[in-house]
Amino acid sequence: MHSQRGMPRVLIPALRAAPELPSGSQVQVLTGTSMGTTWSVRWVGTASPEDLRAGIQGRLDTVVAQMSSWEPESHLSRFNRAAAGTWQELPAEFMTVLDCALAVAAETGGAFDPSIGPLTDLWGFGPRPGPTEGPPMAALLLPAQAGVGWQRLRLDLQGGRALQPGGLHLDLSGIAKGYAVDLVAEHLAALGIRSFLVEIGGELRGHGVKPDGTPWWVELEMPPGEEAGQDGIIAALHEMAIATSGDYRRFFRHAGRRYSHTLDPRTGWPVAESLASVTVLHPSCMRADALATALSVLGTEAGLDHARQHDIAALFLTRENGRLREHMSPAFAAMLD
Repeated sequence: MHSQRGMPRVLIPALRAAPELPSGSQVQVLTGTSMGTTWSVRWVGTASPEDLRAGIQGRLDTVVAQMSSWEPESHLSRFNRAAAGTWQELPAEFMTVLDCALAVAAETGGAFDPSIGPLTDLWGFGPRPGPTEGPPMAALLLPAQAGVGWQRLRLDLQGGRALQPGGLHLDLSGIAKGYAVDLVAEHLAALGIRSFLVEIGGELRGHGVKPDGTPWWVELEMPPGEEAGQDGIIAALHEMAIATSGDYRRFFRHAGRRYSHTLDPRTGWPVAESLASVTVLHPSCMRADALATALSVLGTEAGLDHARQHDIAALFLTRENGRLREHMSPAFAAMLD
């Protein structure tokens, strides 16, 4: 949703090299559904749409079959049920996501935690029904939080397996969608498609330019129905991805308070209401997805400090006096034209 105050501002990431014009003359579009949301792929080229759709859907189905909490026979669900002390063989895609998840967990002091499953379920944001009478009781919250701990997860990357220490319940909803975007993008690139824009549930990754030489312009996500204090921002996506974590995507209200699906693994509670969203730009959509969640959990001040220290391009939107206020990391601000 663009602000009505004027023209949108332009965000242009630095380019390593000027994109080549694609050989095709028109942009083609495919759409579908997966992971409880919609997806779209825009591309320029001569690939058969039917063959391309089959390949795209196959990649998305792979992510669901491996990493969905809602599929009882997914690799994730079977890992969560595995006996204590057993090493579980996992597919390469799953191991890639777990490796990135643990790296972000370590970098952010556990603000991102792939073992948050017990809390997700307890708050009703997982496969189980949601709460009907507000937040869970402390008597339930404390043992659920005690079961969370990314440090307990051990990976054998060379052997393609992970250790189930006992009672560890993975939840990859804060990273799997971003990885799915990357998987589709890499599939397109492997087919020789040089110009494309992949979108899954609001997470995007682009490459190349359109036939007229203009970039893939995408609008940064804004919380719906809220007044922006600045004009909107559009970004030129080339070799770059965007992911947003917002408290408006899934939440419930109780006693006048909004409880977001973004949970702090360190406290067991949803993030503060004042932080509406965090948007991250990164070459990897998987990493952007995880970082957007982690920075939301860290909060505006600590999140900006982390983004500054690690050169992360991030935009924080907070609610202040009935309006949205922007807080940009230096790497993000440097991209504004």
